[in-house]
Amino acid sequence: MDFDHSPVMLEEVIDRLDIKPQGVYLDGTLGGAGHSLEIYRRLNKDGILIGLDQDIFALETSTKRLKDANGQAKTILVNTNFKNIKEVCEKNNIEGLDGILLDLGVSSHQLDQAERGFSYQKDAQLDMRMDRREELTAQIIVNEYSMEEIKNIIQSFGEERWASRIAEFIVDRRKEKKIETTSQLVDIIKAAIPSGARRDGPHPAKRTFQALRIAVNNELGILEKVIKDGITLLKPGGRFCVISFHSLEDRIVKNVFNNSVNPCTCPPEFPVCICGKKPEVVLIGRKPVTASNDELERNPRSRSAKLRVAEKMIIQS
Repeated sequence: MDFDHSPVMLEEVIDRLDIKPQGVYLDGTLGGAGHSLEIYRRLNKDGILIGLDQDIFALETSTKRLKDANGQAKTILVNTNFKNIKEVCEKNNIEGLDGILLDLGVSSHQLDQAERGFSYQKDAQLDMRMDRREELTAQIIVNEYSMEEIKNIIQSFGEERWASRIAEFIVDRRKEKKIETTSQLVDIIKAAIPSGARRDGPHPAKRTFQALRIAVNNELGILEKVIKDGITLLKPGGRFCVISFHSLEDRIVKNVFNNSVNPCTCPPEFPVCICGKKPEVVLIGRKPVTASNDELERNPRSRSAKLRVAEKMIIQS
């Protein structure tokens, strides 16, 4: 199967990365190389593109696409989670980055691969692992976690108002039979949510499936760490672009960026700062960038996307 994926806000990302031909750029969510191809094409023989992806199929596809592009820059492509950006840079003697891109969330390719178990619209084994080397699956969560744990996952990561009822129905159903497939889970969710509440809004399983995917892959747990690590790796003037697709991700990105803009921990009544913490970045735009109307028509996936950008401060001597 081909890795068909339309990169979200491609022009906006390339513009805000402000690519230097001899620069070093890291794409922490390589996917099908949609963004990375455009970065790569703008680099010369002294430039370096680093691409990370925990999905081995995505990495293999990207490797071929970048090779076919016949660029001059060096490529370093690694099958790993973006939480390991520091280790990857150290291992490859990369002392600083001119730009970082994170395009968060599940790719359309992973949704289209029914056997991965990400989609509530395709019947498959409940899996949802982005990295198949990991042990935790959605099936383990729904069959082995307590009702309270399941409720908390669906409530916290899915912002689902019917989380308690869905958790209760899951636990009741698994007493009769193990929940193994996406269609079994969809049926349970539909039974749990009152018919009146199912008439409007998105698919009734959307929020629960999102929550399970986030829990299986620890997406929010590692996001804050990778942004902080990324900021330390940026060279002065380097840009950090993050595309998020739901409010929980965006809130983390916004908070980490804002705390790096104003890290001072002194009480507000203090006349001057005495904590000694200095700003690390400046924001490129106060509000997140959203997709253009043209892109919204071409690519519905871009509807919920938000792009936030920060630039590493240049220390004045």
